[in-house]
Amino acid sequence: QVELVESGGGLVQAGGSLSLSCVASGNIFRLVAMAWYRQAPGKERELVASINAGHATDYADSVKGRFTISRITGGNTVYLYMNTLKPEDTAVYYCNVRAYISPGNWGDYWGQGTQVTVSS
Repeated sequence: QVELVESGGGLVQAGGSLSLSCVASGNIFRLVAMAWYRQAPGKERELVASINAGHATDYADSVKGRFTISRITGGNTVYLYMNTLKPEDTAVYYCNVRAYISPGNWGDYWGQGTQVTVSS
């Protein structure tokens, strides 16, 4: 089993900053990538940012330049640093981990989500 625990969500004013963290634990044989997704009311879940085992990153155009994803080498914790937040960033943010739990056996694992609300 793989479990993800997210923290850091909350209510902030537009222009403010917030950081999220996600700790993955359990039977992780090899980590492939970690990512943050979000889902706003009435919208589909979208990728916000991802980081692979080699620390290559990818960002949604809407957050590029404002958000930063990072993780520590050899660790199973991923962070999302969000700056200059906008009301449109309001969503439930989900941590995702793609990992091998044994040789040849991998899957995607999800956290419960944490609410980020940005007020005008």
